[in-house]
Amino acid sequence: MTNGVTDRDRAKADRHAAILHEAAALFAERGFSGVSLEDIGGAVGVSGPALYRHFANKQALLGAILVEVSERLLAGGRTVISAHHEATDQLDAIIAFHVEFALRDADVIRVQDRDLASLSDDDRHTVRRLQREYVEVWIGILSTVHPERDEDDLRVRAHACFGLINSTPHTVRASRSRPGERDVRGILRTMARASLTA
Repeated sequence: MTNGVTDRDRAKADRHAAILHEAAALFAERGFSGVSLEDIGGAVGVSGPALYRHFANKQALLGAILVEVSERLLAGGRTVISAHHEATDQLDAIIAFHVEFALRDADVIRVQDRDLASLSDDDRHTVRRLQREYVEVWIGILSTVHPERDEDDLRVRAHACFGLINSTPHTVRASRSRPGERDVRGILRTMARASLTA
């Protein structure tokens, strides 16, 4: 036991994370309606009914995936703000943060794009609220970089930048000649910064 956390607690947390990861991969591949709890259980080596110890149902599992990633994005954006004082440094850091997210969590982005409507009302409202707050972090940075531009202008820039970054991992995956991840990372950072500072 370390800091009050038992081996059993760690094992439960690891299993929880594995379920979220495998469910996101399956939802991304087949869509929410094309995946059963038995499919997800099989992917993590447990029976479908055993998943009910972690999630009330498949919709709750989808909610956990999208709420968790929205919380992580917002927390990461706020960390960028606190770690950097110059607006240009904040901009570079939050672009880099979001690029890493897009490359690491492409499955979750696909699930969000396709299956947001399958969330419960409560989870959908939570995801939308967290995402609005994340956008506001970007707008706060951009308003310092572009003090002459109004908020509507900055909001369009932020959303366009998300579209650029979030769509590229899918394009790269489908490409015949896949560039290396390091190349993709550099391209995305350069293009995102150019789009935001133009």
